[in-house]
Amino acid sequence: MELTKDLTLLPDISKDKLKDIYKEMWLIRYFDEKVDEFFAKGLIHGTTHLAVGQEASASGACAVLEDRDKITSTHRGHGHCIAKGADVNKMMAELFGRTTGYCKGKGGSMHIADVEKGNLGANGIVGGGIPLAVGSALTSHMKKLNYVTLCFFGDGASNEGSFHEALNLAAVWNLPVVFICENNQYGMSGSVKEMVKVPDIAARADAYGFPGVVADGNDVIEMMNVSHEAVERARNGEGPTLIEAKTYRWKGHSKSDAKKYRTREEEKEWRAKDSINRYKEVLIDATIITEDEAETIRKQAKQAIEDAVEFAKAGPMPTKEDLLTDVYA
Repeated sequence: MELTKDLTLLPDISKDKLKDIYKEMWLIRYFDEKVDEFFAKGLIHGTTHLAVGQEASASGACAVLEDRDKITSTHRGHGHCIAKGADVNKMMAELFGRTTGYCKGKGGSMHIADVEKGNLGANGIVGGGIPLAVGSALTSHMKKLNYVTLCFFGDGASNEGSFHEALNLAAVWNLPVVFICENNQYGMSGSVKEMVKVPDIAARADAYGFPGVVADGNDVIEMMNVSHEAVERARNGEGPTLIEAKTYRWKGHSKSDAKKYRTREEEKEWRAKDSINRYKEVLIDATIITEDEAETIRKQAKQAIEDAVEFAKAGPMPTKEDLLTDVYA
């Protein structure tokens, strides 16, 4: 995977925006690393699925969206939320089970939503967000709202019936939706090589009559370029696109995963393709930032996550009376 270094290929993105994306990628990483730390200490309960190593796919894809555009997310969705403009304070409070969280502490890691920002929600069901994204795109089409919906899911979800049914419907109705398969090489402990016969999941788009694109999911610039083309295509009424972002999760499937099904050599190989360091090199080569500025941005992101932890800890816990609120028959 050769790194994309030509910034002229990008859509019209300012230098300030490129710097913001660098900070955003650090926010995503530090958020998940902090969550991992607190789960290990028993200070956050339930479960969580971390996307450390997958920052480029979330940041690159969401960078080309407009405020009116929507996303649907997955159980491994903290990065998608942050990339779509979520407040990390409210996210952290949600994981701590505080009423100051996005879902008042009732949703936890897998159910963060921020409709005002266009985030229609994470989803604990594998492939569950795919038909929701098609429904969102159908709304845009029928009401002529001209927004596009990005649909994130993993390689495992590409074997679900919801994937095939939703892609077929989106194709038949020519809907403004972009499907982004974050192929991190494993569905739980199952290697994608053992679960999918074709070498590229993107090839499955051929069966439904729309483009399938393979992208380096650890190259944020390539992700911006392919996502921009797909989003503009959808917005212009040309229908859906399937983007397969080949990437890798550094952590296990969930907090209880010892990762015994993969080798340390494989992990080392993928860590060498770290998307944040690769992007920093491009920004420095293009004289958009200096090494010192990059370090300052990294520290700012780390401090923002530390502040989010303090915000979360200061929030009130739900009361017994809160059990019966936000419940609908």
